[in-house]
Amino acid sequence: MPFSVCHYHVVWATKGRSPLLTPEIEQVILPAIRRKSADLKSPIFAINSTEDHIHIAVSISTAISVGEWAKGVKGVSAYAVNTTYPDLEPRFSWQKGYGVHTFGAKVLPMVVEYVNLQKEHHQDNTAHDYLEQCSP
Repeated sequence: MPFSVCHYHVVWATKGRSPLLTPEIEQVILPAIRRKSADLKSPIFAINSTEDHIHIAVSISTAISVGEWAKGVKGVSAYAVNTTYPDLEPRFSWQKGYGVHTFGAKVLPMVVEYVNLQKEHHQDNTAHDYLEQCSP
C-alpha cells in the first residue's frame, strides 16, 4: 500500500452564489459531507461555510481524484437538502466547479483555523482572496 499524506483546502459556492447556507441548511449539509467523505476514506479536518460558499480542509484518499471526491460530497449534500426541504425554492444546488489548494502537514493547524473562522473572516472583512477562490 502506498504512503500518502495529501491535504487539500477545497472551496465551492452555491449555484449563482445564492445566500442559501442558513444555519438550518448547514445542519443538513455539514453532516452529509462528513459522512460521504468518511465513506470515501477522506478525513475532514475542518468544515465551515458562509451564506454562499463552503470551505473544507480534507485529506483525500489516493484511491480517488479530487474531482471525484468533490462530485460525491456535493451531490450527497445537495440531495440531503432537497429531500429534507422538498418545498425549498429555488431547489438547492451547488455551482459546477470548485477551487482547491494543496498544503503540507506543517500548515494544517493554520488552514483548520482559517476554515473554522470563516464566518468571522467574512464578517470582519479579513478573508484572504487567494484562499477564497472557486470556479465562477
